[in-house]
Amino acid sequence: MPEHGGNLRDATRLYGRTDWLDLSAGLNPHWYPATDLPGNAWHRLPEPDTGLLAAACRYYGAPRMLAVAGTQAAIQALPRLRAPSRIAVSAPSYAEHAHHWSRHGHTARLVPYADLAGAVGCSDVVVVCNPNNPTGAMIHRDELLRWADALAARGGWLVVDEAFADMDEAHSVAGHADRPGLVVLRSVGKFFGLAGVRLGFVAGHADLLDALDEELGPWQVSGPAQTIGKTALLDEEWQRTTRVVLRAQGERLHTLLAAHGIASRGTSLFRWWPEAAPEAFHEHMAQRGIWVRLFRDGPRGIRLGLPPDEAGWTRLAGALEEWTKERR
Repeated sequence: MPEHGGNLRDATRLYGRTDWLDLSAGLNPHWYPATDLPGNAWHRLPEPDTGLLAAACRYYGAPRMLAVAGTQAAIQALPRLRAPSRIAVSAPSYAEHAHHWSRHGHTARLVPYADLAGAVGCSDVVVVCNPNNPTGAMIHRDELLRWADALAARGGWLVVDEAFADMDEAHSVAGHADRPGLVVLRSVGKFFGLAGVRLGFVAGHADLLDALDEELGPWQVSGPAQTIGKTALLDEEWQRTTRVVLRAQGERLHTLLAAHGIASRGTSLFRWWPEAAPEAFHEHMAQRGIWVRLFRDGPRGIRLGLPPDEAGWTRLAGALEEWTKERR
């Protein structure tokens, strides 16, 4: 199973401490305040809520969506909907894509993010994170749509994982997902900070969404998740205020890292950089109770998210200061 951020049980097991500042997952540390739930949300089988889908289509600008138990559910199911195919997965990116497309008879290969255009002509499915996780790199919307049309012309798919797109929708292709061959994944876990709710959405052509719905089966999304998700997607005031806060904090993190000679890139929710000694940096932070995301392979680097409060910012700044001094 691929490694992921947010694995604090592993951190505690390895280092024997519980006072972690968890910067490993890239989630909004100021999560949406979940509403009180009606009692029957826990009692009734969770029938699909058309109001949730309407709220999702409005928020993401998509013509049609399917609610799923986190986009992870769709990532695992989509490979089961195709006969053995040639798959190109952007690298580096969220590791679960390559992991699951390499199964079910498919031939999957990792393609450097900058070389994806060249992979379109010799692939049946191209999978790309936009913005990319972990590097924050972006591909222009018009180019993605050209790729989607080229793949669809021969029965292929372009799968675009937009889990981190909420802060900048300029290159989102969710609004075009009614065309055959384009599949878009969206999540409430990152911007809304609700990863524990396990709610995501897939935008796509009606035939594909019907097939995916059939593959996933009934009662995919819990009643509480549907209620909380709908409220969050409709709360425009919280969304506007949160974007302002996160942009400022993302710039603050960028500036803090730059002050210690770290040239990072990423989104408002996380920063990433290639690190010559990523294991040493990871160990340095872990010894100080700060859990960051270590990337050991292709390319090697570090990703970290936003501290939740001023105490966290102070703690991170102190650890970076010590790292800088040790490296001199």
